[in-house]
Amino acid sequence: MKVRPYQPLLSSVRFCALLVVAVSLSGCNGSEEQELNDYIARVKNRPAKPIAPIPAIKPYLRFVYPEQDIDPFDVSILAPVVSAVSEVKRIENGIEIDTTRIPEFLEGFPLDSLKMVGTVHKQGELWALVKIPDGGIQRVKKGNYLGKNFGKVKEISESRIKLKEIVPNGFGGYKVRENAIALAIE
Repeated sequence: MKVRPYQPLLSSVRFCALLVVAVSLSGCNGSEEQELNDYIARVKNRPAKPIAPIPAIKPYLRFVYPEQDIDPFDVSILAPVVSAVSEVKRIENGIEIDTTRIPEFLEGFPLDSLKMVGTVHKQGELWALVKIPDGGIQRVKKGNYLGKNFGKVKEISESRIKLKEIVPNGFGGYKVRENAIALAIE
């Protein structure tokens, strides 16, 4: 059998590694663990500090404003008055909604969920590109409708879509409101 010249070196490396492991394990004794257990026992044996009593709750003192008969937080003052003799008084201003028109696709989305992402010139007309919530892009031209409040596109520019919406006026009728969707920079 031939003895290789590096074999004694390998045995001495193994011996040194084994010696280092043995020395490091011999340094682990239970004294540190015992000190920790003693400290925990001392802390548990300390007397508990008294808990401060719950502060007394001050009673609510109602302040009555002079000459104020109407509660400002009563929402019924916002509703139209209904009497037993007459129906709700409707304030008509000649604005009607076309109920015979078939709703367009973009009328199914709230206006604040739609984003203008660009424009396109098609057949000499400027079209706006509108991004819907699921990420799809729709084309819109002047005269199209979008939003939940019957918003009709009145003007399209490079930076915005101007439209007129028909919204309830709170008294059984409707009013016209101008709105716009600005170009979204992402």
